[in-house]
Amino acid sequence: MSQFQIKRVHISSNQSDGFRILADRLWPRGISKDKANIDYWAKDTAPSDALRQWYQHDPAKWDEFRQRYFAELDANPEGVAALREQIAGHEVVTLVFASKEERLNNAGALREYLERDASE
Repeated sequence: MSQFQIKRVHISSNQSDGFRILADRLWPRGISKDKANIDYWAKDTAPSDALRQWYQHDPAKWDEFRQRYFAELDANPEGVAALREQIAGHEVVTLVFASKEERLNNAGALREYLERDASE
């Protein structure tokens, strides 16, 4: 099983990041592909535009955001399978995100989903 960590795309990558996955649907503004150093862009498993716009990183909506996002992931078995295929064989996986919100963001929710799903 992979060890997951999360990191803002604006923080430089390093060796300890392992396999880097961009967990956002949109490419981060102002970040070149070289600077981002992304191994896989998981845009098919990122929150929908409607969910992202509804949430707007409002901490009061965090629990509901997670429930809705997990429901989107459950309804997207092909996307989740493709993501798991990319993760397979990597000891360390860093889910990279663009949000200024360091804790309550889609990469953190995705990590929770992947860890929960792996333990079942």
